[in-house]
Amino acid sequence: MSDEVFSALLPGPSLRVVVALTTDVSREARRLHKAEAGSAALLSEGLTAVTLLGALQKEKTRVSLQLECDGPVRGVFVDADAGSLRGYVKNPGLAVLGAEGTFHWRPLLGNRGYLSVLRDMGEDEYYRSSVELEAFEPGRDLERYFAVSDQVESVVRIRTVPHGPEVLGAAGGVLLQKLPGGDAGALAEAGLRLTPEALDRALLEANGSGPALLRALFPGAEVDVLAKSPLEFRCGCSRERVHRALLALGKAELEDLLATEGQAEATCEFCTTRYVVPGEELRTLIATASPG
Repeated sequence: MSDEVFSALLPGPSLRVVVALTTDVSREARRLHKAEAGSAALLSEGLTAVTLLGALQKEKTRVSLQLECDGPVRGVFVDADAGSLRGYVKNPGLAVLGAEGTFHWRPLLGNRGYLSVLRDMGEDEYYRSSVELEAFEPGRDLERYFAVSDQVESVVRIRTVPHGPEVLGAAGGVLLQKLPGGDAGALAEAGLRLTPEALDRALLEANGSGPALLRALFPGAEVDVLAKSPLEFRCGCSRERVHRALLALGKAELEDLLATEGQAEATCEFCTTRYVVPGEELRTLIATASPG
């Protein structure tokens, strides 16, 4: 089954729930970036995190999540827009992860870093806020982001589960938030119950089914599904955007590029598509470029 994100309500304790399945998206991201196991797992968790974030946004809001660190992976950038996900890891060549627990991600992330969220509301309206990495775990640090930047009590759990030879056997996550008047005790209890082992087991048992994952995470509970959306890895890059980026360089720099290289090249960071603009096409752009 295809990846999905569900928004739901636990009406008893009055908790908002977002559940995401991101296995196929994560595998596609790994394929495009030729990422080794450690880098692929971190990119997968970033894609899940931005999916959970995106499900909370108003319509037509693009949300991006950026993780910067002093470790060898250097950082991750992912974004979500109406079910379309894309992202990249700065160093895709890292295979090693630490043992499960506090230091699981430290071989990649190092000892210091920041988690930033950028919301693009359209019409040149942007909001950006950041928190320093504390847990060095994407889900837990996103949870802290909600507490510090949004002042919203939340539980966030994200997992990438290997299965047999497959590094990305299953990937997904769950976010819970207390609604006004909601049961803080129930939220805290859910945080304790949703251990890594419990989420791993639920993801594997769900076998790619969003409804099955909801049932596995909240057995016997009344869950009202409010919305669901399919997910896919899709990039908005295009030849036209490459042209616009080249025109932004100005006429003089384009003329120098033509003289020295004979063409222009660009590779999309998100999907790795390589664009080549040959000399004749570059001359056409130069004719319309501003002096710069």
